[in-house]
Amino acid sequence: MVKLQAQNLNLYFGKNHVLKDVNLDIQDKKITAMIGPSGCGKSTLLRTFNRMNDLIPDVKISGSVRLGENDIYAGKMDLYKLRAKIGMVFQKPNPFPKSIFKNVSFGLDIAGKHQKCEIADIVEESLKAVWLWDEVKNRLHCSAMSLSGGQQQRLCIARALANEPEVLLLDEPTSALDPQSTARIEELCLALKDRVSILIVTHNIAQAGRIADFTAFMYLGEMIEYAPTTKMFTVPQDKRTEAYLTGAFG
Repeated sequence: MVKLQAQNLNLYFGKNHVLKDVNLDIQDKKITAMIGPSGCGKSTLLRTFNRMNDLIPDVKISGSVRLGENDIYAGKMDLYKLRAKIGMVFQKPNPFPKSIFKNVSFGLDIAGKHQKCEIADIVEESLKAVWLWDEVKNRLHCSAMSLSGGQQQRLCIARALANEPEVLLLDEPTSALDPQSTARIEELCLALKDRVSILIVTHNIAQAGRIADFTAFMYLGEMIEYAPTTKMFTVPQDKRTEAYLTGAFG
């Protein structure tokens, strides 16, 4: 089942045509990896899926992005609710300058829908979901900035999970991490896909091969190929995909 869908999506920054008639289906409770050379539009597309590009001046978007049956660019959209449903984790861990607890509860506090005891339970559940609870349970009220880089990235994922998202967008979440922390995040993605659809941008082709059910290849703002990962990596349909996978460019 398709959870998130882009149809004929175009995006301009001023006169610069960045995304060109992009079509992409993100399957429910699967991991989709998006690969391609630097500057091809991967992160821009990712940010289009929860309207982060709205914050940039002179942006023009056409086409549609559908979450389930709803076009997120049609009519009046509550962006807070949208970004709760489509959570995003960035390349560099970005914990807030608050306590570990307050980082995870941030979205819940803003929504104001939960009692304190409920929030505490959700924080614990979210930290357990990212395998961080046992590491921080005795220092929940210490600064999140005291955590290691890998712990901070898992905390950011827990912060997104606390809002019960339907889709989790990960923008090169391991590029700033050491190999051990990278492996931890990859294992975490595999564990989380039973509860949330994941779209991950990665420059690490091997990483896509290890964790992704589907892979999308972008080049110069176009979606060149999208297929089950095993199929794309063994019998790519486009010569540009094959060239990228074999290291001919990128």
